[in-house]
Amino acid sequence: MPKPLDRTTGFFNQSLETLAPTERAGRLDAALSEIVQYAYDTAPAIRRKLEQADIRPANIRCVKDLEQVPITHKSELAALQQADPPFGGFLGMPWDQLRRICMSPGPIYEPEALHSENDRWAQAFYAAGFRKGDIGQITFSYHLVPPAFWFEDALARLGCIAVPGGVGNTDLQVRMLRDLKVSGYIGTPSFLKVVADKAAEFGYDLQNDLQLKVGFVAGEMLPESLRSELEHSFGMLIRQGYGTADVGCMGYECYHKSGMHIPYNCIVEIVDPDTGRQLGPGEPGEIVTTVFDKVYPMIRFGTGDLSCYTDEPCPCGRTTPRLVKIMGRLDQVTKVKGMFIHPSAAAEVAGKFPEISAYQVVVTRENHVDQMTMQVVLKAGIAPDEDLAGRIGTAIPQSMRVRGRVVFVRPEDIPENAPKIVDRRKWD
Repeated sequence: MPKPLDRTTGFFNQSLETLAPTERAGRLDAALSEIVQYAYDTAPAIRRKLEQADIRPANIRCVKDLEQVPITHKSELAALQQADPPFGGFLGMPWDQLRRICMSPGPIYEPEALHSENDRWAQAFYAAGFRKGDIGQITFSYHLVPPAFWFEDALARLGCIAVPGGVGNTDLQVRMLRDLKVSGYIGTPSFLKVVADKAAEFGYDLQNDLQLKVGFVAGEMLPESLRSELEHSFGMLIRQGYGTADVGCMGYECYHKSGMHIPYNCIVEIVDPDTGRQLGPGEPGEIVTTVFDKVYPMIRFGTGDLSCYTDEPCPCGRTTPRLVKIMGRLDQVTKVKGMFIHPSAAAEVAGKFPEISAYQVVVTRENHVDQMTMQVVLKAGIAPDEDLAGRIGTAIPQSMRVRGRVVFVRPEDIPENAPKIVDRRKWD
């Protein structure tokens, strides 16, 4: 019998993951200085932003100096790209050095270099328990958005095999899990619950007919109740990561689940949303990230997500600070089934139907699965009917990339100044 893999200890790159804080700070400061100079020279949007703030690359020599740099918020990118298509002036390499171009909701275009040195997701997968020889089934979308491609790359860096399952097709996903003896799941936690329920419908024993040993989940909140249920049902380890399509991985859990380690090769600040001032351990603020990616150099990218960090030692031996948890968002942008839903996308749907006078998107959660409902108020004299509801329902995924149901409501149900997106999910 082969010896079981140790999925609870070890490192992807021990020397870098266990650096002393002072040594890591020196490495980050050097990398920051280099990327700021490179971006200033190659990416017009970065040059403009620095010059408008009366900053030159020589002024940015350490992480603390980043407080001088204006934050570029995710909500700005779509407008910047529309004004200066297609990348808003952030492209830092010639087109012939690109491998692919993806598009996330916004719409926001994201270029990827032909030869990427970004191993941050590989760090995350190793910490989650993936090991050489694992077969990982990726259930994130391969359509337009970049995460599934990043996760394939992470598996390859670890010597694992990727199964590109994509989104949906639950029956086939379960069959692949069984037939290929897949040992690793990559997807949202809610879809893994759907997979578990479907496998049970087929009469499969989740621990004997399937061979899942480890799971890496992202794209939505992971309630501990759901994690415990899935780990017990499959007899597997499940760990989560955090990132966006714009900058990639910014945090990941290790075996000890004591927060999400910040990768050793990026800068993650927690800042005061009003002033941009860097905050200390335990102080909640916006997650702002700088990555050393020359194809798409994001300097102080504001995610809009709220968190705090700790620099207390972790039993795993990694010495990077850890994001304690994701606390919510600064704006109305909401993540549903792993996809960001923007108020502008909801407005695009409503704009296609002159019958609509008011609307509101409501996000709830049932049985650990996100549900999205578009509440619609019709103009005076227009009666609700199934045909109109069907046409609006068809338009929702075209603009918002997530399916949702349509419910007609009274005018008083949506006050004049009501937010366009309301998140009513409860996490337990």
